[in-house]
Amino acid sequence: MVQFVASQIKVACMARIRLKELLQEKKISMGKLARLSDVSISTIQRISNDPSYSPTFNTLDRIAKALNVPLSELYEEDDN
Repeated sequence: MVQFVASQIKVACMARIRLKELLQEKKISMGKLARLSDVSISTIQRISNDPSYSPTFNTLDRIAKALNVPLSELYEEDDN
């Protein structure tokens, strides 16, 4: 159980970090992403700012589609 929770936190942190990077790269504001993805601005802010928040798969999928990136790009660590 503890390992599962730790892995969820790790995925949420990776998604948060990657989301900020993608928004900067694509020059998209959180507000615009909220409109494009049909995800509330407060949820997008929580993903970006709250390391304990764990977004649902559906939420991450909608964000990835709005950003036109594969879902895995939101939460996979960069191997560089």
